[in-house]
Amino acid sequence: MKPTKLNYLLLLVFCFFKFGFGLTQSIPSSEIYHELLRLKETKRVLYVAAHPDDENTRLIAYLSHGEHAQVAYLSLTRGDGGQNLIGKELGIELGQIRTQELLKARETDGGRQYFTRALDFGYSKNPDETLQNWEKQKVLADVVWTIRKFQPDIIITRFNTIPGITHGHHTTSAILAGEAFELAGNPNAFPEQLAFVKPWQPKRIFFNAYNFRGEFQPEEGKKYHAFEVGGYDPLLGKTFHQIAADSRTMHKSQGFGSTAGTGLAKDYLEQVGGEEYSNTPFDGIQDRWEQITGGKEVVAQLNQLLKGFNFVQPDQNIPALLSLRKTILNLNSQELWVKEKLGTLDQIIVNALGLKYEYIARKETGFPGEKIKTELILTNPSKVEIQGVSFQVKDTYYDVKSTKENSTVTIPVDLEIPEQIPFSQPYWLENPLDGALFSVPDQHEIGVPFSTEILGGDLSFSIGDQQFKVPTQLFYKYNDQVAGEIKQPFVIVPEVDLTLSSDLVFLVSGADPTLTVTVNFRGSYFEGELNFEGLSTNEFRVLSVEDIPTEKKRIFKIAFLPNQAGTKRIKASFDTPSGKQFSLITKRISYSHIPNLTYFSPAEFELIQADWKLSGGKIGYIPGAGDDVPGVLSSLGYKVTMIGEEDFTVDYLSQFQAIVVGIRAYNTNQALANNQQAIMGYIRSGGNVIVQYNTSSPLLTSQIGPYPFTIGRDRVTVQGSPVQVDWSNPILSSPNQIVDSDFEGWVQERGLYFAEKPDEQFQTPLVMQDPGENPSSGSLITAKYGEGRFTYTGISFFRQLPAGVPGAIKLFINLIEQ
Repeated sequence: MKPTKLNYLLLLVFCFFKFGFGLTQSIPSSEIYHELLRLKETKRVLYVAAHPDDENTRLIAYLSHGEHAQVAYLSLTRGDGGQNLIGKELGIELGQIRTQELLKARETDGGRQYFTRALDFGYSKNPDETLQNWEKQKVLADVVWTIRKFQPDIIITRFNTIPGITHGHHTTSAILAGEAFELAGNPNAFPEQLAFVKPWQPKRIFFNAYNFRGEFQPEEGKKYHAFEVGGYDPLLGKTFHQIAADSRTMHKSQGFGSTAGTGLAKDYLEQVGGEEYSNTPFDGIQDRWEQITGGKEVVAQLNQLLKGFNFVQPDQNIPALLSLRKTILNLNSQELWVKEKLGTLDQIIVNALGLKYEYIARKETGFPGEKIKTELILTNPSKVEIQGVSFQVKDTYYDVKSTKENSTVTIPVDLEIPEQIPFSQPYWLENPLDGALFSVPDQHEIGVPFSTEILGGDLSFSIGDQQFKVPTQLFYKYNDQVAGEIKQPFVIVPEVDLTLSSDLVFLVSGADPTLTVTVNFRGSYFEGELNFEGLSTNEFRVLSVEDIPTEKKRIFKIAFLPNQAGTKRIKASFDTPSGKQFSLITKRISYSHIPNLTYFSPAEFELIQADWKLSGGKIGYIPGAGDDVPGVLSSLGYKVTMIGEEDFTVDYLSQFQAIVVGIRAYNTNQALANNQQAIMGYIRSGGNVIVQYNTSSPLLTSQIGPYPFTIGRDRVTVQGSPVQVDWSNPILSSPNQIVDSDFEGWVQERGLYFAEKPDEQFQTPLVMQDPGENPSSGSLITAKYGEGRFTYTGISFFRQLPAGVPGAIKLFINLIEQ
């Protein structure tokens, strides 16, 4: 079912808190007390930066737990343009991973999470370049929207507005935060938002001054406030250092595992706008409880509750908590923050009871119209009686009289998934990109971390004379032999979807011109035929069709026939006689530190026809941080073998025509670093090694190649920037002649982490530069060594090859064929 707007809003409120409904587990009474302290405090802080990992988790942890403030982090992007140290996902897949890592980080440090619609399009060197890609007014509107929705008292930016000293996205985040600070309280700015929120003027804006290379030293003439952020929270049993390190460690795709600092530490805020202050950045910020009628009674009750809190028997606090809840319900306030406080209090009551409830299925996916068996399980370990328990799914109610003293109620629910329910697609991927922005037409969804559509029901119950109604999401639950209990979101998928054996099909001499298309049926088999949008029937041939009833699969083997050279984007679909068309691929991303991710993409592939010359020989591939280059080489007709840690002998390596080293392998693959002598021996004996980019730190060995060079931070971020070519170099002419047009149509960037200070033995056939910058000859360096050849390249082949960029593929073939 699709939740009502009311249910959606309740879920949106609850998901901001550490212990969300439907996922609750019993927590120590000290943490319940801690949540009461946060319930009493009303000040709010919005932290603003550009990417996942930019945020200062130590300051967020301190403000959230030391000051008990509500803290939110607004990341302009989801980190789509970065690299991935734990797998091969890039682009929108990486953005989903980093979104969930941010949510795990906020769950750890106590903050909330927001986003704008901005796409992380890769490294940007200055804010002018950034805003040539992002439509400024739309991103600025999103920042203003977040301020108006969250209503912060102060704003803190991670970066300052000085261009050229950091990533252009970073500087832009500070610029937009400053402009939004001035506009959010102006009713004439983005007035269309005022149908949902009201103008809001924060009191001050600060820059979180820092020095990444050492202790920060305040500058004379500037006003700073230093927060002592190295303290200890006895209620949580952790220092703010530890909370911060645990939060930062959640950014696993970026390799940000962190060890906690110790002792005293300061974080400095430099005021850049707003009212002056005398003592702290929170000077003059009124307690919001005191600004509404009846709010002082709430504070008085909270103080009494805190004073007499029963840590040993937390359910003994229920009468006082219910009395406080009644007072808040009677406030007659429409302020969003009051509704959020009520949601927090409801969760505190649940935690004080030790109440656990979950709505679960024994499978992870379902399709529209499918009938599945589910159940609600409710356990009340306290002595407080919970009455009038009912569970509503669609229009059906399931009732239970009462429960207490560790009694468990199980309600079986035969659920029919609605025919019109949307698939579980992340909301920002539902529509095509709007330039370098995600297209999100629903104003309510802008900034929300993840999709708002859920499948579930409403759990209702009463305690005494007070009623509770809680949207309860459906989860898939199972037991893993190693990990124990596992819960994953239940997701809605198509009844029929497709799987393609490759994203690239090459009509090139020696390459396999076939594609396997698998039609996956989740219900009954359908009759139908496979079609290819963009191709006529004389451009492909069905070689075979095989049904596998036990797996509900129909497998088509397709051969594509030469027509004319070039690249075509082809869409496959399975069409039924009744007019139904199925043309989606269901994609899954699974890592143990985040929930399983499901999203859908069109069943599309690139059909590339060219007269390239290649041998189709044996290639060894040494894995690094993860990339899709081996799959592209296999599609071209090369016989690719992954090289493992037991394979580093010259005899074994000598079978390969070339060895390609995956991205960041010298940062991540210790076996490679330990066996440099075998690699060098292979080259001396006539082998060909191509090393893709690495970062300068941490390197697992000090010398990557046979001759010295260093890895710098030079990169060319404008993918269409001109390239100067030494046409006399054989890499550019053998076996395929590279031409100027081969440098057109590249994606995201030219390259990154170029070589610096190469030994005179190296040749540098390419010179690249961003507009207005000095040229760099380090994108590709190559040298003979013994009878063989070594090449290091910072060119982003790991992006260009999977994207099907013909010129980059042809250049990589030449590197292999040397």
